Amino acid sequence: MTNPLLENHDLPPFSQIKPEHAVPAISQILADNRQTIASLLQPGNVYTWPNLAEPLENLEDRLNKAFSPVGHLNSVVNSDELREAYNACLPLLTDYSTEYGQNENLYRAVQALADGPEYGALSDAQRKIIDNALRDFRLSGVALPPEQKERFKAIALELSKLTSQFQDNLLDATNGWSKLIEDESLLAGIPENARIAARERAEREGKAGWVFNLEFPSYYAIITYADDRALRQEFYTAYSTRASDQGPNAGQWDNTELMENILALRHEEAQLLGFANFAELSLATKMARNTDEVIHFLEDLSKRSLPVARKDLDDLRNFACEQHGLTDLESWDLGYYSEKLRQQAYAISEEEIKPYFPATKTVPGMFEVVQRLFGLDISEIQGVDVWHPDVKFYQIKDRDDAIRGYFYLDLYARPKKRGGAWMDVCATRRRLNGHTQLPVAFLTCNFTPPAGENPALLRHEEVLTLFHEFGHGLHHMLTRVDHLGVSGIHGVQWDAVELPSQFMENFCWEREALDLISGHYQTGEPLPDELFNKMLAARNFQSGMQMVRQLEFSLFDFRIHRDYDPSQGGRVYQILDEVRKQTAVFMPPSFNRFPHSFSHIFAGGYGAGYYSYKWAEVLSSDAYALFEENGVFDAMTGRAFLEKILERGGSRDAMELFVDFRGREPSIDALLRHNGIVLEH
Repeated sequence: MTNPLLENHDLPPFSQIKPEHAVPAISQILADNRQTIASLLQPGNVYTWPNLAEPLENLEDRLNKAFSPVGHLNSVVNSDELREAYNACLPLLTDYSTEYGQNENLYRAVQALADGPEYGALSDAQRKIIDNALRDFRLSGVALPPEQKERFKAIALELSKLTSQFQDNLLDATNGWSKLIEDESLLAGIPENARIAARERAEREGKAGWVFNLEFPSYYAIITYADDRALRQEFYTAYSTRASDQGPNAGQWDNTELMENILALRHEEAQLLGFANFAELSLATKMARNTDEVIHFLEDLSKRSLPVARKDLDDLRNFACEQHGLTDLESWDLGYYSEKLRQQAYAISEEEIKPYFPATKTVPGMFEVVQRLFGLDISEIQGVDVWHPDVKFYQIKDRDDAIRGYFYLDLYARPKKRGGAWMDVCATRRRLNGHTQLPVAFLTCNFTPPAGENPALLRHEEVLTLFHEFGHGLHHMLTRVDHLGVSGIHGVQWDAVELPSQFMENFCWEREALDLISGHYQTGEPLPDELFNKMLAARNFQSGMQMVRQLEFSLFDFRIHRDYDPSQGGRVYQILDEVRKQTAVFMPPSFNRFPHSFSHIFAGGYGAGYYSYKWAEVLSSDAYALFEENGVFDAMTGRAFLEKILERGGSRDAMELFVDFRGREPSIDALLRHNGIVLEH
């Protein structure tokens, strides 16, 4: 049997890749890699970049390109067979990765290269790769005694299994609950396009009526617009108890024990490496210097935001009471009455805005925005092998007509697709034997699909998400770095990786950009000034509440990792309650099990790192402030951002790159201003 994962393709041949290809391909590549590494490490060798670093990079690249499509398919067209194959690969990869990181001969070889005469003559990027490699060897336990090495390896294997299981449970729990509505009166308040989608869903399931489920677009339509309070409560309960011991599917797909075990193992791993806790270990690869700095940053932002958040909530309570006679505001009322208050205060509703953001206009409009900013030309390429008919494929050319990269765009929610939005790496830019391998990205969202004859209409919030993920994609695809380890997003400190993504969101609020990305889906007319001014006025609607909610997530994540005590266990809900008393303005009901679905930190690489969103937002707001000063499409500022941030990847420390672009270290002022939080003088 030929195995497409073992063949050299420019792009993954998705239609040929079957679940049964995964384990044989990964096993074969890992065996080849082990053999090659052994042959590189010969006694008496004088190690150089060409005889050590470059061959190691080749091994990593081949492995990445084989496993990347497997992991991607598992996220976007999940099936039992694919999941089984993916999960069977994880221990093989973890085993290899730990063995690589603990290979003392390899560590000594890299150290010899760092200490040797060639090091000083290498480029910034090459030296950074060597420095990062030495750090990563230490973080993999290369210096541990044999018994502790074995324990470290066992922990890594177990964590890989548990975090994958967490994600599987959440996907199953999300897919595992839906509601058939047969009484049309229950649909009062729900927008027409959401009803059409629910009816189409019911028809696909062979039912009469409307099926709503826990995929986010469907859930959002109920929780924000359904007039029936009991219906909102039912959906809120099902959504906020996914994968937990509470709610309609209590105990099925329950993540409780997984969270406990993940926290315990992370703590043990950190202590093996000589860190006091996992939060300290997490910061070893980030900009923040120590745990106190992170806590102080979050608590300071919380103090500044709380007065605004309390006023937001008071306004909402007063509105619900005075206008609608509701005296006991509950969690399932927040979205509903917030939308009503927004409509009353600003005479604006999401439903009024959506017709101006058809995906068919917003996506090409976004490409025009980056054309203006960075001189890029983006065009669709037909006939590329994809995993679903909705997926499109594009190429990016620069102002010199050189192709810089490619990306797949998968916009819409569907069953068996992981929720949320993300950018992932398909291939990374590198130069080898005079040939440049171009970067390829996966851009994935979960927007409401087109309904009936109409194109998909995006909420403005979804437009922000699209720009956010595209920012990650640009960071990956526009790199000029020729060495894998620090090319694109590789090697970028985690708390700086959100800088380009959050930076791009700002353009969704600029008239000049909105003229490019908006147009009524029926008439093509641009977003009217009146509506734009209302959007601007409403931009910071409840921004205080939104800010403290994100700070609650960040503090909770950081504290469960920093304050972990093996004698007391994870204390997940105890610490969450403490954080909420300090930061939150509204307490959810006791059955709410938000951490059980917090896959960012339990399955997605953000453990003790969720604060990165706010940290990077300081950088992105301050970077964008320069565009506000010089003109949002100012060509020189755009070129500077391209050359000093996007093209440099992880080749230098993020703070150095920021200072190079901005001329100084970042200030928090722009972040507060963009969020409508006034500075206290």
